[in-house]
Amino acid sequence: MGVNEERSTDEVAIRAMLERWARAVRARDYPAILAGHAPELRMFDVPPPIESKGLDEYRRTWDLFFSTSKDPVVFDFDDMEITASADVAFVTARMHCEPTEAGKRARLDFRLTVGLRKDPGGWVITHEHHSIPAT
Repeated sequence: MGVNEERSTDEVAIRAMLERWARAVRARDYPAILAGHAPELRMFDVPPPIESKGLDEYRRTWDLFFSTSKDPVVFDFDDMEITASADVAFVTARMHCEPTEAGKRARLDFRLTVGLRKDPGGWVITHEHHSIPAT
């Protein structure tokens, strides 16, 4: 397999992984949300805490998200770009969700950056960063 074919295969695998993650969020499926994340994950988020380290802290950030999300949960990619080498990759994306404010859904556009490494078992997320534009 050539370098471009391998890169393409890695990009397809990473895209599929992130699409599974987004589906898991929409399903409120904590084990599937955590799947594919490294134990030493570091995440920067919009609401406090702005930094979470490890899977336990990361899991707790979803409690806040789900407390403001009515069913069906909205958590969708608007675009995604993947850059992958043989053992590390990063993803930049624009996404949106619809948290509830004053009893009504409000679209929230945000940015996502994900850092990954390739372990013997496949790609794992080591860094996740959610941000919104400053107003």
